[in-house]
Amino acid sequence: MPQADPTDQRRLLDIAATDRAIAAADHRRNTLPELALIAAGTERTASLRVAKVNAETEVADLERDGRKLDLEIDQVRARADRDAERMAAGAGPAKDLSNLQHEIDTLARRQATLEDRSLELMELREKADAVLATATADFDAAAAEIAAAESRRDDQFADLDDELARLRATRAEQAGQVPDDLLALYERIRKTGKIAAAELRGAECQACRLELDSVALSQIRSAPADQVMRCTECGAILVRG
Repeated sequence: MPQADPTDQRRLLDIAATDRAIAAADHRRNTLPELALIAAGTERTASLRVAKVNAETEVADLERDGRKLDLEIDQVRARADRDAERMAAGAGPAKDLSNLQHEIDTLARRQATLEDRSLELMELREKADAVLATATADFDAAAAEIAAAESRRDDQFADLDDELARLRATRAEQAGQVPDDLLALYERIRKTGKIAAAELRGAECQACRLELDSVALSQIRSAPADQVMRCTECGAILVRG
């Protein structure tokens, strides 16, 4: 067993406490509720963006069809007006006037059909505009929620990063007060993912919370104070009071 001054051994408890604080801060940083909100919100906005683009496309298509239909109605109306003027003038053979009247009647029916279609397009456009308005509002709301969550996340990241920087500076200072061989032993144990140093209270190791058997406990209690002892259950360095 290695040897170390009891004061240096007790300094390991301070390092272990700081390591626990660092681990807790890291855990909080990695499990902020905002991170889950941002992930879920990002996934949701992806589908909302598709719905918004589809609604925008539908509105654009209806707008294009409406302009095309208005142009056709204007053309039919203009031609019907010209034919009506020619009829009013009464110029030309009777057969031509009869054909002209037939064309006027045909144009009137065509205009009525086109105007009915225009009304249908207007109704479709109103519905499409409503769908687009809803899709846009839903997308904007989801994006705003993400932005708010990102802002809260960044604020908490800043606080936690400050805390971690302070803790790591404290840890470096604490480690600098411990002999290299003792610190190296502590680090080897810690890298296994276990608590590397803990106090022995009565018969209980405060790292694994298990009671040592009487033989192990007797050996620890009878060992010199500068003898570095380890828990027979978890391997942690046991610091005696």
